[in-house]
Amino acid sequence: MTFVIRLFAVLALLTGCAASAPGDQAPRILAIGDSLMAWNNISAQSIPDSVAKALDEPVMDRSVSAAHIIYKLPVSGSAGLNIHKQYRAGNWDWILVTGGGNDLWLGCGCFACDRRLDRLVSKNGSEGAIPSMLTDLRKTGAQVIYIGYLRSPGVGSPIEHCRDEGNILEQRISRVAELDSGIHFLSLDDLVPHGDRSYHALDMIHPSIKASTAIGNRVADLIRSVEKTTQ
Repeated sequence: MTFVIRLFAVLALLTGCAASAPGDQAPRILAIGDSLMAWNNISAQSIPDSVAKALDEPVMDRSVSAAHIIYKLPVSGSAGLNIHKQYRAGNWDWILVTGGGNDLWLGCGCFACDRRLDRLVSKNGSEGAIPSMLTDLRKTGAQVIYIGYLRSPGVGSPIEHCRDEGNILEQRISRVAELDSGIHFLSLDDLVPHGDRSYHALDMIHPSIKASTAIGNRVADLIRSVEKTTQ
């Protein structure tokens, strides 16, 4: 089983590390995270692909499906299942991040998750694995966009019971962003209309191509807005 996990991590990383990039310029945007970020990358229609198309510039995508924020296995963690370790040094202006959902869904089944939530990020946003990771990313000089999760449309999703824990996690991440003007939390809580299945893949967990495109466009709009105000 350990070998299978390691092999999966390596293969997943290989599918998620190519630059999604029109043109030959060096990328200034890095994407790391879990399957929300990585989904649809095989068809070049993931969130990073959509950001690249919207901005007409390269995006380096190192996200890996099934990745966690808290992940202790060293080999598969280094291969991409630890989101923090997906980072690679570069001249980044922006780092796009997703993560935390697998820590709740797979780590505690979205039941009695108070301790896991506290390990991810404290109530005031100042401590935990997520603030620690974001502090390290900000030390590179890059601005960070933390992308929230899709909400289920209220029909047919196997993770509907995770809604409350997911909302708490995102409330805490928004507090992290309030502590640093270079961290931007992008909520997706208004993206999916109730009863609309078109924003989810067939598993009703991951984003459809429509959703990845919409999220990527929102990310691109945020980057444009911030850069316009700082010029």
